[in-house]
Amino acid sequence: MITGTSITVWIICALLAAGVAWSSYEKKKTRDKLLRELAAMDTDRREKLLNRLSPKLATELREHLIERFRIG
Repeated sequence: MITGTSITVWIICALLAAGVAWSSYEKKKTRDKLLRELAAMDTDRREKLLNRLSPKLATELREHLIERFRIG
């Protein structure tokens, strides 16, 4: 038997799942935009910007640049 409480719980779970999915989508979209901007920059400027970031993030972005754009 379906009660009002179970419907409420399912609605809340669906909203949370949608929020998590949206957040993940926005993060990926922002990362792709940053990668395109980095690929368009000249080498010196790109390295200065990457050096300002955290080492883990900079390494990850460098790996993505190499994979997607063949930029080293």
